[in-house]
Amino acid sequence: MPEKIPILIGEVAIDFTMPTRVTEAKVRLGGVVHAARGLWASGRGYAVGAFCPTYLIEQAHDYLTRHGCQEFVLLGEIVGAPNVIAIRDVKEVGHQGYEDILRDQRKVVLSRDHVDLSRFDSVVIFPGSYDLGGVINQIKRTARITIDAAYDVDSEDFIRSLTGRVESVAISTSSNLFTKLASSDVAPLLDLAKSVGAKQLLLKENRGGSRLFDLGTGDIEYITATLDVTTNSVGVGDAFTAVFGSFDGSAKDAAWRGMQVATVYSQTTWPDDLQRDIERELRIPIEVVRGLGGVTLPWHVRRDLQIYLAAPDFSYKDHPEISAAVAALEYHNFRVRRPVKENGEASRNAPIESLSSYYFSDVQLLRECAAIFAIPIERDPGTLVEIGLAIEMGKPVVTFDPRDENRNTMVVRGSTSYSSDLDVCLNGIFDALSKLQRDPRR
Repeated sequence: MPEKIPILIGEVAIDFTMPTRVTEAKVRLGGVVHAARGLWASGRGYAVGAFCPTYLIEQAHDYLTRHGCQEFVLLGEIVGAPNVIAIRDVKEVGHQGYEDILRDQRKVVLSRDHVDLSRFDSVVIFPGSYDLGGVINQIKRTARITIDAAYDVDSEDFIRSLTGRVESVAISTSSNLFTKLASSDVAPLLDLAKSVGAKQLLLKENRGGSRLFDLGTGDIEYITATLDVTTNSVGVGDAFTAVFGSFDGSAKDAAWRGMQVATVYSQTTWPDDLQRDIERELRIPIEVVRGLGGVTLPWHVRRDLQIYLAAPDFSYKDHPEISAAVAALEYHNFRVRRPVKENGEASRNAPIESLSSYYFSDVQLLRECAAIFAIPIERDPGTLVEIGLAIEMGKPVVTFDPRDENRNTMVVRGSTSYSSDLDVCLNGIFDALSKLQRDPRR
């Protein structure tokens, strides 16, 4: 008899969030368990086909059983490495700094027990160090297979090996395959998905929302992102894919429900809170969800909405906050215009009459940009003037005040977004540019 529940296939790992000055270390089950939590909190039963380190089998089995897993199938044991992922930045302000400990020593020993994967009609696969081809060969040809190519997929050949077997492909803008193939143009990625016979491709674009491409009709569904303070972004994309690949109904509806689950998943790491909040979210009719609004800022339009960096970006100053902010913006594919770097830097004792060219060049660059990201460290007067000029020009201003030095009425109220938290300021720039893209007259 075919199983009515979906099966999630992937590796079980341990996520270790490294401690910082303000946060403690956190350890939790990760890998395919993230996808499982998303389905459990959504009220869905599921099975798990796990590749698991030997020392984790009993714990993973027990945990998943208590969180909605109706069948735990051990497909293989991982030996030689603990499958521990050290994570530097759980909020994905910038590159998350994953470190897969002893990854080069990892080996997979397949289970000797007979495993019948042909019973499942719905399969969601998260690739890893195991033999994906061997797994797919055990799945019946009529099964609905969704594959998440976010991680452990580096080449087009890997995807081409799945020809005729995959219905849906999900991928993230942070994945290596996306960077290699579609960072500047999404067309090669769509062509690749079409060539293997996929019906749709879900492109998860982080804080900028998602796009669902119907590969048959060419239609695009834009799924908004609801931005709030991020608690932990690790596993959010896995939960999204699990819902998208296993929910009943149309692919569009499944993608919207996946977005809701992913949004809540980013806001808590406590399972009971996750379940409560997702249950509440999923009670909202899908038509209402579509009309709630949110951020839509596709990866490939971001570089056209240039950002002016207003900051004491001088060679004789060392401000790590500026470097961190620029790295974060560039990680999310924004083009940051740095006037000091582009138009030159006046010497500290330059005659007043020599400053005109710098001034006019910087003002012209300010006019050319869509928004301003201001970092007024040490109450830098030039930065504060640039904030005022941008407000007068009607441009959105996001002010990152990492040292809480500028809680001034004009700065705070004049800014579209103001915070000492870079995560909040990133949300602010996404929100401001999303609105600008929808209505260029703003």
